[in-house]
Amino acid sequence: MNGTIDISWGNMCLGFLLLLIPVAALAYYRTGLVKDTLIAAFRMTLQLFLIGFYLEYLFAWNSAWINLLWVLIMICIASWTVLCRTKLPVRQLFVPVIIAFFCSICVIDLYFLGVVIKLEHLFEARYFVPVSGMVLGNMLSANVIALNAFYGSLDRERQLYFYLLANGASRGEATAPFMREALIKSFNPTVASMAVMGLIALPGTMTGQILGGSSPNVAIKYQIMLMITIFSSSLISVLLTLWSAKHRSFNSFGIKKF
Repeated sequence: MNGTIDISWGNMCLGFLLLLIPVAALAYYRTGLVKDTLIAAFRMTLQLFLIGFYLEYLFAWNSAWINLLWVLIMICIASWTVLCRTKLPVRQLFVPVIIAFFCSICVIDLYFLGVVIKLEHLFEARYFVPVSGMVLGNMLSANVIALNAFYGSLDRERQLYFYLLANGASRGEATAPFMREALIKSFNPTVASMAVMGLIALPGTMTGQILGGSSPNVAIKYQIMLMITIFSSSLISVLLTLWSAKHRSFNSFGIKKF
């Protein structure tokens, strides 16, 4: 096979019929997610077609400044999405989340693209933009789960938090159990996926490269490195987000502001 088999527009419409299954289940159990699911599917389709059109020009220009600007825009959108999905105050936490995401992306991209892949041009569009987007997408999911877990458990176990403070614990020590719960809930699924990858599931990046004509051995190497990169970047971003959010969330007496 010389390339990936194209999907016709008619067959794409047939593929969309698969959405009827989750939509029917969500409607039957009255989850209130039917409208959100349909809107999300429509937005995903529109956004991916638009970004596909844009990437054609982005790859052709291959300007380091344009590529960097595009990733910064993605970081801002990801940070905004995290706070919207967790219903946390944007004004207080938007800048800390952006900083956490930006620092994580800088560390991981510099190491992965510069040291592991050894790109001649670090901001080359064909590598820098897709890898950053993949990393950011996983960071977004991990941060939503972590923030929900941290603030949710803190609200449920408020008495434990004040008990620890009253017994001389610092704010960091008093919030340590909630940090632990947030990290466990955020990364348990990722650890489980990594443990069975290749036995149960063939990951998307590897499958895409193989369908695109790459050698399975090359695809496997990229998939292993990307999984480690994604896991590391997500953990760094979650820690930075939680640490920075804690400084904005409590007053000098250790009382949560929101």
